[in-house]
Amino acid sequence: MKTTTSAKVNIAAIKKAFQLELDEYNSTFKTIMSSNIKLIDTIAKYVVKHKGKNIRPLLVIMSGKLVGEPTPDTYIVASIIELLHSASLIHDDVVDDANIRRGFPSINAVWKNKVAVLMGDYLLSKCLIGATKTGQLEVFNILSDTAKRLAKGELLQIERSRKLNITETDYFQIISDKTAALISAAAELGARSTSVNSRDHENLRQFGEYLGISFQIKDDLIDYLGSQKLVGKPIGNDLKEKKLTLPLIHAFKHASQKEIKSIKRTLKRGAKSKDISQIIKFVSQYKGIEYAIDKQNEYALKAKNTLSDYPDSFTKDSLIKFVDYITQRNK
Repeated sequence: MKTTTSAKVNIAAIKKAFQLELDEYNSTFKTIMSSNIKLIDTIAKYVVKHKGKNIRPLLVIMSGKLVGEPTPDTYIVASIIELLHSASLIHDDVVDDANIRRGFPSINAVWKNKVAVLMGDYLLSKCLIGATKTGQLEVFNILSDTAKRLAKGELLQIERSRKLNITETDYFQIISDKTAALISAAAELGARSTSVNSRDHENLRQFGEYLGISFQIKDDLIDYLGSQKLVGKPIGNDLKEKKLTLPLIHAFKHASQKEIKSIKRTLKRGAKSKDISQIIKFVSQYKGIEYAIDKQNEYALKAKNTLSDYPDSFTKDSLIKFVDYITQRNK
């Protein structure tokens, strides 16, 4: 399934339209992060300084505004979603022995693994404490389920990667749990913070799930098509870590057994830079990148279609542009 090319979206323009709400979120986030321990506060400042584009908190705010008006709970929810995201990234970097995150040294690279693991645990505990401040058991339940899905997706990927036998079905299960779970929770909790209508909750949950799948497919494509300077992490890193993603999985479905065995041998012994180039050529030969782009666009369209129940508005238009940004970004 293909979609027509949308006009280039400037994420800064979307964020500017919701700047007052983002400022309130930033204030709440810093308050929740604070402690009376110098090491924690030092690392917390580092996390705040390098916490990315705030796309998940922005999604919470826009989802909430689509169906109501922001409340104090909206900013708490935006903060705890970012805390859970940050905790998962810190733990992922330890698991992957990654030294770079968003173009800067990772927490484990600066403070070593022990401190990184404990800081990830600290952020997770702050996330759960924040959930109790909303007074809604369902918020706690959604966050707990999301944390479970994040771990489940990571473990499934590790299990399958060891044998290099990830199927397309496995892949979509992994990215649904590893990535879409958190984005889905952000959209649903944003809606729950401003609306009591269960239909709104389900619509935005589904919106986030589709958006999250499209988001991760795009991330996996960037690993093939980006540049380290632009992306902020090594290109081909997934292949070096023996992670099979959609472009390669699709190529395997159409290649000969001899070719597949050769590629898998390269991955098992540890792919080098020259190997990465050859694997990318192999994937291109069997149209793995084109297939992944089509799937990315398919899920982006599904996300947009979940908003069809809502009347035209500035916020709805911003959410649609947000989907376009996710599919157009190059880092």
